[in-house]
Amino acid sequence: MPDISVITHLSEDEVRRRLRPAEVIDAIEKAFRNRLPAVTIAARQHLPLTHGVLLIMSCYDPSRPALGVKFATVRSHPAPLEPRVHATYLLLDPETSAPRLSIAANYLTALRTAATSALATKYLARENVSTLGVFGTGALARTHLAVLPLVRRFDRILVCGREAQSTAAFAIEMSAELKRPILAADPRTLAAESDVLCTCTTSPTPLFDGRDLCPGTHLNLVGAFQPHTREADTLTIQRARVVVDTYSAAYAEAGDILIPLHEDAISAGHTISDLHELISGKKQGRLNPEDIIVFKSVGCALEDLVTAELLIAPVLSS
Repeated sequence: MPDISVITHLSEDEVRRRLRPAEVIDAIEKAFRNRLPAVTIAARQHLPLTHGVLLIMSCYDPSRPALGVKFATVRSHPAPLEPRVHATYLLLDPETSAPRLSIAANYLTALRTAATSALATKYLARENVSTLGVFGTGALARTHLAVLPLVRRFDRILVCGREAQSTAAFAIEMSAELKRPILAADPRTLAAESDVLCTCTTSPTPLFDGRDLCPGTHLNLVGAFQPHTREADTLTIQRARVVVDTYSAAYAEAGDILIPLHEDAISAGHTISDLHELISGKKQGRLNPEDIIVFKSVGCALEDLVTAELLIAPVLSS
């Protein structure tokens, strides 16, 4: 056994090599079904910085036991080619809080977010979908494009970014990386023609008009994480059956829900389920093929913990 008083660090490249998306989806599914009721998750801390915000997310599972915390800086205006999010995850000894493993967590964060969207899509999207649409051209968009096809078969993939030229370049790049055609689209086309639609942006305001959504659309809203920001308009939320990752986080941070709630456009009961209730069969998401379903995610510390656990076993056994 290695000396755990000397902390091991995994780089971004090592995390990419070790994590398999299908295993992350499976681990998160099992965690939301079986572990969520027993874990303690602290409310996410938002520490304002001069050029952004520091997010602190911690989770303790006494049944394992397991303990971990993530520090993520979200910068308002990163330099060109630099990531907007810089994250580090620490797996801690649950008795002493001594660090056991340090993890460069940019990719871990993007992958666990996409894996959770894939999990929601598995339970909420229609089986006969054909088109995947993704708003965004950053790290979250990349992982969603790679991971969502693991749970549904898509014949066509559309992407839409802030600018047409950069979107076209991103589509070409991702087509080569994923070895399948990916097409650039405008916001209205993406909203109207996507059977599964993912919003993976930094936009503080709605990306599309809710009138353009077709019946039966499933949406994963993952970019906005503050009460005053949202990627979907009020009409989208009004038209949809809404599922969240956790009630506590959604009703503290999800502007996509909180803004329509404060407008009296929806009631507090508009959210029909959280992910635990959905996966464990306590609540039903889609009732018929015509339902528009929204899965609103602001991120859950349990997702980080179980993804990090996939990394620690090989390290400690080496």
